[in-house]
Amino acid sequence: MAASGCAAVPLRGLALPLLLSVLPLALTAPSGASAAAARACTYTLRVKTSCASPAARTSDAVSVAFGDAYRNEAHAPRLPTSGARALERCGTDTFRVPGPCGYGVCYLYLRRDGRDGWAPEWVQVVQPGPRAPVAATFYFGDPLPDGVWYGHDRCPKAKAADADGEHAARPATSTDAQHASNSSASPRG
Repeated sequence: MAASGCAAVPLRGLALPLLLSVLPLALTAPSGASAAAARACTYTLRVKTSCASPAARTSDAVSVAFGDAYRNEAHAPRLPTSGARALERCGTDTFRVPGPCGYGVCYLYLRRDGRDGWAPEWVQVVQPGPRAPVAATFYFGDPLPDGVWYGHDRCPKAKAADADGEHAARPATSTDAQHASNSSASPRG
């Protein structure tokens, strides 16, 4: 027994330097989804303010958060309203929002803070793609509640496949998109 204990000491002594030489390679080598998250993209955000919006031009602070099913999220803490006609009733504004590259925007939440009661009609996110940009549009139409993240989540959900308890991812269908309703919830995070 003593001989085997002695033989283990040199192996342990070699294992640490080997581990330390391999660790930097493992930390720098990107894989699958983490490689996409490491790439930065600039999304084009188009916002159409409803013609039924209470104020002709809002002074409300409007924030946006959107992303994909893999938690690649872009966030704009406050859309600029200092420009002429920004977030004006019946107007369409375009913003650039930086964030990690994702795999198709499937959720979007807005937050409005202020007294005007700003109402978006729709918000479209255009994601740069390898072949062509991909757009996702989210419809609203009513004034947003004050101080609450409010929006849509059309990301695929896990669903029980059978009675044995196996789970399978179910992609969103056009029926899901038609029946999707606004929800008042915090953005994913």
